[in-house]
Amino acid sequence: MRVYFQVIIVILFCLFGFPGLTFSQNLSSSTLINHAQEYDAQTVIYSGEVIGDIMLRGEFAWLNIHDGEHALGVWVKSAIAKTVQFTGNYKTRGDILEITGILNRACLQHGGELDIHAQIVRKVSPGRIVKEKLNFDKVRFSFILLGALLFIWTLTLFKHK
Repeated sequence: MRVYFQVIIVILFCLFGFPGLTFSQNLSSSTLINHAQEYDAQTVIYSGEVIGDIMLRGEFAWLNIHDGEHALGVWVKSAIAKTVQFTGNYKTRGDILEITGILNRACLQHGGELDIHAQIVRKVSPGRIVKEKLNFDKVRFSFILLGALLFIWTLTLFKHK
């Protein structure tokens, strides 16, 4: 009987003793934006690609994390931001990070904007350089159009003479 009581206490403690871990599933940017009041001041997990520039601000830095829908600003320690090797743009795919942190619906520290103050940052996958492949179908089609243009231009020259 005593063992069952202890197990019940441990289960109750795990369920209600860690309120910061209430939203431990990975949430999308749309969910966080649309339900910001519900998640305000709560620990959330958000994943996505680092895009744009890393904006260093002394001991901290801003990262823009894009999950495929929207980008959210994440406030991280500069040391963590410096470990990001690639940020997403037209020529690179950014590092994919999983951010565990506090969502602020209207952060007083940062001008009332919605942001996440990171507590734990984990690199899910590294970024890479994107190598563009030449699409030969488009090249072929361009030459066909060029040929058609030259043919029409030649016909108009003969018509005017």
